[in-house]
Amino acid sequence: APASSMRMLPAPESIRSLGDLRQTLVAADYFEAITYSFVDAAWEQNLANNPNPIMLRNPIASNMSVMRSSLMGGLLDALSYNLNRNHARVRLFEIGACFSNINGYTQRTKLAGLCYGSAAPEQWGEASRHVDFYDLKADVEKLVGAGVRFATAEHPALHPGQCASVWLGGKQIGILGTLHPRWQQHYDLPQSALLFELDVAALTTQLVPTFTEVPKFPAIRRDLAVVVDEVVSVQSMLDAMLKTANTVVSELALFDIYRGAGIGQGKKSLAFLVLMQDTQKTLTDQEADSAMQGLLKTLTEQFGATLRS
Repeated sequence: APASSMRMLPAPESIRSLGDLRQTLVAADYFEAITYSFVDAAWEQNLANNPNPIMLRNPIASNMSVMRSSLMGGLLDALSYNLNRNHARVRLFEIGACFSNINGYTQRTKLAGLCYGSAAPEQWGEASRHVDFYDLKADVEKLVGAGVRFATAEHPALHPGQCASVWLGGKQIGILGTLHPRWQQHYDLPQSALLFELDVAALTTQLVPTFTEVPKFPAIRRDLAVVVDEVVSVQSMLDAMLKTANTVVSELALFDIYRGAGIGQGKKSLAFLVLMQDTQKTLTDQEADSAMQGLLKTLTEQFGATLRS
């Protein structure tokens, strides 16, 4: 999965609540859905990859015979309901209990979201385009906050190569990606849908960052463009630079990827934005040059990167 922009944030002071999570998603144009905790056994076995769902002794209907371990099935049903009523753009989320029977019965609260249709409402200001993986990833980054990481993953409900696991504090807390083509066909969807599912417990232990006074001294921006092997993960490069960066480096972000003429087969060019600032004084060119040399040394030694001329 592509790397996210990393910002070094000030020390936070408060814990996020479920209300904070809801507000974040509503601000991103999602609508909250409430679906049944009783679901079809086929969903659990095929969509959620749960071969041992919790069976109900007296189900109210044959398609509601087990307890859900995932919220994805309910959101996909809600999507079908909306599409059948001519809603071409659908953005839904749900916060609800999920149940499993692994080493005893357990109940966990999860948060799942679904996007379908155009990335933005119909308007004159920008061309219409279908929502994609990176739109969903940006929403998840806003939701999780500082420290979120992504890694390639596989999931039976999601498209191979368009699926990523979500990590926070060294632990996997969820999954996101594009709906698998077989499920797109199963639900008779003209276009692919995108979904994410996260562990609420991990999100509500996150601290809310606080605002700080704007520094009086100006920041220095430098760009760092390097060439690396195609297989090198951008996220690993960002992590390595953040770990070894000089204290004056306040922000690192990837802003360009180039493949093609002049780069070489099996290579890619990556351009990083480097923002440097000292809150106590104005940085000198020598200090900025030293910080940039340190970042380049990290990329050269750990990833075999070469400076792009």
